[in-house]
Amino acid sequence: MVLELYLDLLSQPCRAIYIFAKKNGIPFQMHTVELRKGEHLSDAFAQVNPMKKVPAMKDNDFTLSESVAILLYLTHKFKVPDHWYPQDLQAHARVDEYLAWQHTALRRSCLRALWHKVMFPVFLGEQVPSETLAATLAELDVNLRVLEDKFLQDKAFLVGSHISLADLVAITELMHVHLGLCQVGKNQPAQCAPCLPDTQTHHC
Repeated sequence: MVLELYLDLLSQPCRAIYIFAKKNGIPFQMHTVELRKGEHLSDAFAQVNPMKKVPAMKDNDFTLSESVAILLYLTHKFKVPDHWYPQDLQAHARVDEYLAWQHTALRRSCLRALWHKVMFPVFLGEQVPSETLAATLAELDVNLRVLEDKFLQDKAFLVGSHISLADLVAITELMHVHLGLCQVGKNQPAQCAPCLPDTQTHHC
Protein backbone atom coordinates (compact mmCIF):
# COMPACT_ATOMS: atom_id res chain seq x y z
CA MET A 1 0.00 0.00 0.00
CA VAL A 2 1.10 3.56 -0.67
CA LEU A 3 2.15 5.77 2.20
CA GLU A 4 -0.76 7.86 3.55
CA LEU A 5 -0.34 11.38 4.89
CA TYR A 6 -3.06 13.13 6.87
CA LEU A 7 -2.54 16.86 6.48
CA ASP A 8 -4.10 20.29 6.55
CA LEU A 9 -1.90 22.61 4.51
CA LEU A 10 -2.92 25.55 6.69
CA SER A 11 -0.62 23.96 9.25
CA GLN A 12 3.06 24.84 9.06
CA PRO A 13 4.31 21.34 10.08
CA CYS A 14 1.94 19.76 7.56
CA ARG A 15 3.33 21.97 4.81
CA ALA A 16 6.89 20.99 5.71
CA ILE A 17 6.03 17.30 5.31
CA TYR A 18 4.11 17.89 2.07
CA ILE A 19 6.96 19.92 0.52
CA PHE A 20 9.55 17.36 1.62
CA ALA A 21 7.61 14.44 0.15
CA LYS A 22 6.97 16.26 -3.13
CA LYS A 23 10.52 17.52 -3.49
CA ASN A 24 11.95 14.04 -2.96
CA GLY A 25 9.49 12.20 -5.19
CA ILE A 26 8.07 10.18 -2.31
CA PRO A 27 4.81 8.52 -3.40
CA PHE A 28 1.95 9.17 -1.01
CA GLN A 29 -1.80 9.43 -0.79
CA MET A 30 -2.92 12.64 0.85
CA HIS A 31 -5.93 12.80 3.13
CA THR A 32 -6.97 16.37 3.87
CA VAL A 33 -8.06 16.79 7.49
CA GLU A 34 -9.67 20.23 7.75
CA LEU A 35 -8.86 21.73 11.12
CA ARG A 36 -11.39 24.55 10.71
CA LYS A 37 -14.15 21.96 10.36
CA GLY A 38 -12.94 19.97 13.34
CA GLU A 39 -12.25 16.89 11.23
CA HIS A 40 -9.21 16.09 13.38
CA LEU A 41 -11.56 15.49 16.31
CA SER A 42 -13.56 12.76 14.58
CA ASP A 43 -13.61 9.15 15.75
CA ALA A 44 -12.45 8.06 12.29
CA PHE A 45 -9.29 10.18 12.48
CA ALA A 46 -8.66 9.03 16.05
CA GLN A 47 -8.05 5.58 14.60
CA VAL A 48 -5.01 7.04 12.81
CA ASN A 49 -3.88 9.42 15.54
CA PRO A 50 -5.48 9.03 18.98
CA MET A 51 -4.10 12.47 19.92
CA LYS A 52 -6.35 13.93 17.19
CA LYS A 53 -3.69 16.20 15.73
CA VAL A 54 -2.20 16.68 12.29
CA PRO A 55 0.11 15.79 10.72
CA ALA A 56 -0.21 12.04 10.91
CA MET A 57 1.14 9.23 8.76
CA LYS A 58 0.09 5.68 8.00
CA ASP A 59 2.47 3.22 6.37
CA ASN A 60 0.57 -0.05 6.06
CA ASP A 61 -0.21 -0.92 9.69
CA PHE A 62 2.33 1.50 11.12
CA THR A 63 1.03 4.90 12.21
CA LEU A 64 3.04 7.90 13.33
CA SER A 65 2.33 11.41 14.57
CA GLU A 66 4.47 14.50 15.24
CA SER A 67 5.97 16.31 12.28
CA VAL A 68 9.65 15.87 13.15
CA ALA A 69 9.21 12.13 13.71
CA ILE A 70 7.45 11.82 10.35
CA LEU A 71 10.16 13.80 8.54
CA LEU A 72 12.88 11.63 10.05
CA TYR A 73 10.99 8.44 9.18
CA LEU A 74 10.71 9.57 5.57
CA THR A 75 14.42 10.42 5.34
CA HIS A 76 15.36 6.94 6.53
CA LYS A 77 12.81 4.93 4.58
CA PHE A 78 13.20 6.63 1.22
CA LYS A 79 16.96 7.25 1.21
CA VAL A 80 16.67 10.92 0.30
CA PRO A 81 19.79 12.98 -0.54
CA ASP A 82 22.18 13.19 2.39
CA HIS A 83 21.98 16.97 2.76
CA TRP A 84 18.47 16.74 4.23
CA TYR A 85 19.72 14.82 7.30
CA PRO A 86 23.49 14.38 6.97
CA GLN A 87 25.27 11.20 7.98
CA ASP A 88 28.20 13.27 9.23
CA LEU A 89 27.84 13.10 13.01
CA GLN A 90 28.28 16.80 13.76
CA ALA A 91 26.13 18.07 10.87
CA HIS A 92 23.50 15.51 11.87
CA ALA A 93 23.63 16.80 15.44
CA ARG A 94 23.22 20.40 14.26
CA VAL A 95 19.98 19.48 12.48
CA ASP A 96 18.80 17.72 15.66
CA GLU A 97 19.75 20.76 17.72
CA TYR A 98 17.73 23.12 15.55
CA LEU A 99 14.69 20.83 15.43
CA ALA A 100 14.71 20.49 19.22
CA TRP A 101 15.01 24.26 19.73
CA GLN A 102 12.48 25.23 17.06
CA HIS A 103 9.55 23.35 18.49
CA THR A 104 9.60 25.06 21.89
CA ALA A 105 11.05 28.43 20.85
CA LEU A 106 10.53 29.81 17.36
CA ARG A 107 7.34 27.88 16.65
CA ARG A 108 5.81 28.93 19.95
CA SER A 109 6.59 32.61 19.48
CA CYS A 110 5.46 32.62 15.82
CA LEU A 111 2.12 31.07 16.76
CA ARG A 112 1.61 33.52 19.62
CA ALA A 113 2.42 36.49 17.38
CA LEU A 114 0.01 35.32 14.70
CA TRP A 115 -2.80 34.70 17.16
CA HIS A 116 -2.31 37.90 19.13
CA LYS A 117 -1.89 40.26 16.18
CA VAL A 118 -4.11 38.64 13.55
CA MET A 119 -6.36 35.80 14.65
CA PHE A 120 -7.88 37.35 17.78
CA PRO A 121 -8.55 40.88 16.43
CA VAL A 122 -9.21 40.13 12.75
CA PHE A 123 -11.06 36.83 12.84
CA LEU A 124 -12.49 36.70 16.37
CA GLY A 125 -13.04 40.42 16.93
CA GLU A 126 -11.11 40.37 20.20
CA GLN A 127 -8.36 42.86 20.93
CA VAL A 128 -5.30 41.62 22.77
CA PRO A 129 -4.08 44.02 25.49
CA SER A 130 -1.28 46.21 24.16
CA GLU A 131 1.16 45.08 26.83
CA THR A 132 0.47 41.42 25.96
CA LEU A 133 1.00 42.08 22.26
CA ALA A 134 4.22 43.97 22.98
CA ALA A 135 5.54 41.09 25.09
CA THR A 136 4.60 38.59 22.37
CA LEU A 137 6.41 40.54 19.64
CA ALA A 138 9.43 41.05 21.91
CA GLU A 139 9.61 37.28 22.46
CA LEU A 140 9.43 36.76 18.70
CA ASP A 141 12.29 39.22 18.19
CA VAL A 142 14.44 37.36 20.71
CA ASN A 143 13.90 34.05 18.95
CA LEU A 144 14.51 35.55 15.51
CA ARG A 145 17.83 36.88 16.75
CA VAL A 146 18.74 33.46 18.13
CA LEU A 147 17.85 31.98 14.73
CA GLU A 148 20.15 34.45 13.00
CA ASP A 149 23.00 34.76 15.50
CA LYS A 150 23.31 31.17 16.70
CA PHE A 151 22.01 29.01 13.86
CA LEU A 152 22.36 30.93 10.60
CA GLN A 153 25.36 33.16 11.30
CA ASP A 154 27.15 33.73 7.98
CA LYS A 155 26.16 30.40 6.40
CA ALA A 156 23.98 29.92 3.33
CA PHE A 157 21.74 27.52 5.28
CA LEU A 158 21.21 26.75 8.96
CA VAL A 159 23.69 23.89 9.19
CA GLY A 160 26.03 24.56 6.29
CA SER A 161 26.12 25.06 2.56
CA HIS A 162 23.11 22.89 1.66
CA ILE A 163 19.45 22.86 2.62
CA SER A 164 18.44 20.48 5.41
CA LEU A 165 15.35 19.53 7.37
CA ALA A 166 16.19 22.43 9.69
CA ASP A 167 15.76 24.96 6.88
CA LEU A 168 12.52 23.41 5.66
CA VAL A 169 10.98 23.49 9.13
CA ALA A 170 12.21 27.05 9.69
CA ILE A 171 10.96 28.52 6.41
CA THR A 172 7.46 27.06 6.65
CA GLU A 173 7.17 28.58 10.12
CA LEU A 174 8.59 31.97 9.19
CA MET A 175 6.61 32.41 5.98
CA HIS A 176 3.38 31.56 7.76
CA VAL A 177 3.77 34.29 10.35
CA HIS A 178 5.35 36.71 7.85
CA LEU A 179 2.39 36.50 5.48
CA GLY A 180 -0.11 36.50 8.32
CA LEU A 181 1.28 39.59 10.01
CA CYS A 182 1.69 41.45 6.73
CA GLN A 183 -1.97 40.92 5.85
CA VAL A 184 -2.72 43.45 8.59
CA GLY A 185 -0.57 46.05 6.83
CA LYS A 186 -1.19 44.97 3.24
CA ASN A 187 -2.26 48.50 2.25
CA GLN A 188 1.09 49.82 3.47
CA PRO A 189 3.67 47.78 1.54
CA ALA A 190 6.60 50.02 2.45
CA GLN A 191 5.91 49.44 6.12
CA CYS A 192 5.29 45.75 5.63
CA ALA A 193 8.39 44.93 3.62
CA PRO A 194 10.95 44.57 6.46
CA CYS A 195 8.83 42.27 8.63
CA LEU A 196 10.60 38.95 8.97
CA PRO A 197 13.21 38.27 6.28
CA ASP A 198 15.69 39.92 8.63
CA THR A 199 15.33 40.29 12.37
CA GLN A 200 14.48 43.99 12.54
CA THR A 201 11.64 44.96 14.82
CA HIS A 202 8.89 46.03 12.46
CA HIS A 203 6.14 43.40 12.51
CA CYS A 204 4.08 45.39 9.99
